[in-house]
This record gives sequence, structure tokens and C-alpha cells, in this order.
Amino acid sequence: MKSTFWTRLTLLGLGTFFAGAADGALKVGDKAPDFSLTGTDGLSYSLADFRGRRAVVLAWFPKADTPGCTKECKSFQEHRVALKQTNAATFAVSVDSVAGNRKFAAKYGFADPILSDPEKTVARAYGVLGPLGVARRWTFYIDRDGVIRAIDKAINTSRAGIDVAAKLKELGIAAE
Repeated sequence: MKSTFWTRLTLLGLGTFFAGAADGALKVGDKAPDFSLTGTDGLSYSLADFRGRRAVVLAWFPKADTPGCTKECKSFQEHRVALKQTNAATFAVSVDSVAGNRKFAAKYGFADPILSDPEKTVARAYGVLGPLGVARRWTFYIDRDGVIRAIDKAINTSRAGIDVAAKLKELGIAAE
């Protein structure tokens, strides 16, 4: 009996984890929830800071210093010039602590700030918080008016940086 219960619970949890967002989740065309998060550079960043001026990309990742997340952030570093040319504010974001993300960024020499949401309030608002308490690997493309223009839920961690730059151009929100 116990094994059946745990098997069902595990399958339900994995189904929820992989299925993604529930009813009421954010979708393309919705206003992006505002946020104020601290970066690894010690500065605070909010969506309101960029409204009317620049598009914003939030690339959520599950856990700092794990293989997939390291590949993804290295890809952002590798394609930093292409991302800067889009004029979008591009941030990697996790629910790790600022100290944890700072250690991760220092270990690999990441130049751009990684945002931290240790209270998980922004992750919940964006619908990325998974049942294991970490963010799903989803990327949100937000135009300069604060409207979600795309949500990517199929991230190639090795190509993340160049894929984000290409998607911004495809959406027509690059270099606005």
C-alpha cells in the first residue's frame, strides 16, 4: 500500500512539474508582474525601471552551480555582445540566495548580474515555481510596455544566449 501511495504521489508531482503552469497562469499578451529583485552586483532591479525604455528578458533557472544552469549562464556570458546589441535588459533569475548566486557568478566570472528571488514571490507570480521549490527553466520576453510577448519553456541550455538574442529580433522588440 505504501509503495502505491508513494508511486502515485511521485507521478502526480512529476506530472505537475513537467506539465507547467496551472489555470490562471501568465500567457502571451498579459502584463508582466512587476518585481524588485537584488542582483549579484548588489543592485536592485525592477520591471518598472525599464518600462517605456527597454525590453526585459527573465531567464529563470532551477539551481545555481548545477550542470544545466551552469551551461545556460555560460551561454549568456559567451553571447554577451549579441545580447547587448539587442538593447534588452537580459537577466538570469533563480530562487537561490543572493550570496549563493554571487558565489556562482564569481566562480565562473559572469559579468552580468544574476537576480535572486529567495522568498519565491516573483517565481510564484510568474508561475515558474515548481513543486520541488525551484524555478522551472522558462524564459519570459517582455516588451518595453511591460507586456509578455513570448514565453519559452523549451530551453537549450548550451544555446540559451544566442537563442535569446535571436528571439528578441524575431519578436521585433530588439533595439527598440
